[in-house]
Amino acid sequence: MNIVIIGQGNVATNLDYAFRKKGIACQMVSSREGLDHLPAANVYIYAVRDEALPSVVAQVVGVGKSLHLHTSGTMPITVFGNDKPHAGVFYPFQTFSKARVIEDFSTVPVFFEARGIDDISAVYSLALTITSHVYETTQHDRERLHVAGVYACNFTNLMYTMAAELLQNTHIPFSALLPLIDETSAKIHTLSPRDAQTGPARRGDENVMNHHMSLLSEEQRTLYQCLSSEIRKRQ
Repeated sequence: MNIVIIGQGNVATNLDYAFRKKGIACQMVSSREGLDHLPAANVYIYAVRDEALPSVVAQVVGVGKSLHLHTSGTMPITVFGNDKPHAGVFYPFQTFSKARVIEDFSTVPVFFEARGIDDISAVYSLALTITSHVYETTQHDRERLHVAGVYACNFTNLMYTMAAELLQNTHIPFSALLPLIDETSAKIHTLSPRDAQTGPARRGDENVMNHHMSLLSEEQRTLYQCLSSEIRKRQ
């Protein structure tokens, strides 16, 4: 088996590394260069931005017998036209960075879809080469998983950024928060997120929350109040 990954970003780089580590021939090509003469491959994986995916797919011609997969959490299979009858979705659910390649891909869940039974089997087998956590899903569920990931990862990381900014004019380094961050993450392996919730909003401690808001800018106070209100609603 050989794979061509169209794209050279975060997802592409990590998938290329994962497949190569398992001894699978894999090659990355730029989606911004001409795609008229792609190398022959059994599988083409499109690891590009959602807004670019339709135009990139349209540029790939003459390889309809191969399996075509995109890695998007939101785009449908129908982005692949009738000229690519063997098509599906290969969605690795993780945060990826080129500067920090994932060494052990076996713990990364891959959610997939495919058009027909043969393609379902092919995508499932492909995923199993790099991870033991493989799940067939639907467009409906995958879209909601993607949004859940934004809350659990992207928005959470924004909170880390804002926490770091609050400490900028102090003598306390951001690293002082790392044990707290690590324990918060560890708790939800054994507790539900609701049961793991702590803090002044969870306790209904208005005095502490009012004092916190006195230390914040107007924009920061608005977000603090909104998030605290959401915590209170869930208790």
